[in-house]
Amino acid sequence: MKILFLTDNFYPETNAPSKRTLEHCKEWICQGHNITIITGVPNFPKGKVFEGYKNKIYQSELINNINVKRVWTFIASNDGVFLRILDYISFMISSFFCGVFTKKHDIIIATSPQFFTLLSGYFISLIKRTPLVLEIRDLWPESIVAVGAMSEKSLVIKLLTKISLFLYKKSDLIICVTKSFKKDLISRGVDDDKIKVIENGFDLTKNLKPSISIREVEKKFKIKQKTFYVSFVGTIGMAHGLEIVLNAAPKLNHNIELLIIGEGAEKTFLKNEVEKRKINNVKFIDNLNWQEIVDINQLINIHLVHLKKNDEFKKVIPSKIFESMALKKPIIMGVDGESREIVNSAECAFNIEPQNFNELANTINKVQTNDLSLENMGEKGYNFLKKNFSRKKLSKKMMEYLESKI
Repeated sequence: MKILFLTDNFYPETNAPSKRTLEHCKEWICQGHNITIITGVPNFPKGKVFEGYKNKIYQSELINNINVKRVWTFIASNDGVFLRILDYISFMISSFFCGVFTKKHDIIIATSPQFFTLLSGYFISLIKRTPLVLEIRDLWPESIVAVGAMSEKSLVIKLLTKISLFLYKKSDLIICVTKSFKKDLISRGVDDDKIKVIENGFDLTKNLKPSISIREVEKKFKIKQKTFYVSFVGTIGMAHGLEIVLNAAPKLNHNIELLIIGEGAEKTFLKNEVEKRKINNVKFIDNLNWQEIVDINQLINIHLVHLKKNDEFKKVIPSKIFESMALKKPIIMGVDGESREIVNSAECAFNIEPQNFNELANTINKVQTNDLSLENMGEKGYNFLKKNFSRKKLSKKMMEYLESKI
């Protein structure tokens, strides 16, 4: 089958949508399918074009036998709503023209959030008379409201909501990443039969072995083996509510440090707050590639997964829970809803109320001395992941749904 895939983010970007798309496409290539990706030049999350690339009108490359077409976009860093919307709109326009002048495929997949990508996919599918699949990784514009960027009563949000519902109803197939998303769409009148769920997962073929020794990790990242480390790894955005880390820090026992690893809209604010409050047990580390994450995890004791307390976030499943399971690390779970049910089933997490810094501090203080329990929970998480969330199995399942629409 020939698949045209529209996505705002793709390798070598390393955020969740990029990883999911790459890993699914690699599996489909192995199954003998032909994949063409339309995306922008890699620049997320800093809004700076990656080394080796230029923001051209058009360029192409071959990645893991995937034909990747890159189009020009207005590039903005991940720290302002309106500039980012300009970024999304520019990709919608440029990807549309690229798609129209691309050889016809058997099916088109457009992935959200940034449902402007979905609009591009819809118009290409109309012109090409090709079935359209929408992959819903985040409910947009609901997520904009959830982080407090815009009011649900604003005319812009109302218009975007109507457009999104129109697209859901016009698509041939919808792939959601959570059961909660599916329930939400059904409640809004979208046909139940065309909505399928393919959760996020983990590619178990990825390297999980450190490339450097513990001593080298200490030197490279300026951290010490004798310290108890809690880490948050990923996008440092408005949705993540990481001020909880700063508020919990003064309440922690001696010899505990909190690591915030990654980039995002809130990083500068958090770093300024740490300096302003003179917090000495919170450390920031820039974005790491997967091998570096594997390496540094030799010294990390437990991972933090956290989102702001909002009903919209009960519907999401942060992909970092699967990465934590793969690394055999227990989780402090600061997310309600479906994702909490997963980690509880896996018996690999300590639950806290989102944005409750007292609970976070108390939990860390209690688990600090229980190394055997943490190791056991890490093993349980890994075994649960292996059984239920293998990317290979999930990609095969998604392909079956795609083939049913040809």
